[in-house]
Amino acid sequence: MAERHDLTENLYKTGNQQANISQQKAISIAQRHIKGRVLDIRRSDNIYRIKILSDQGSIHVVKVSAIDGKIKTGH
Repeated sequence: MAERHDLTENLYKTGNQQANISQQKAISIAQRHIKGRVLDIRRSDNIYRIKILSDQGSIHVVKVSAIDGKIKTGH
């Protein structure tokens, strides 16, 4: 559980020391939302924009917060 506590502590820093999730973590979160292959990932400010080609052949854009990993939009 100590490892989990350290992760939680890092995610909830306050002030100007806000934690950021990694690009790989953002991809993992997006792929849990939309199954498929990542075509592109870009970061602007505190949002990762991840373009995914779904297993059904359609393209989706999922926006994930770089601060807390929450999905902001996805279609």
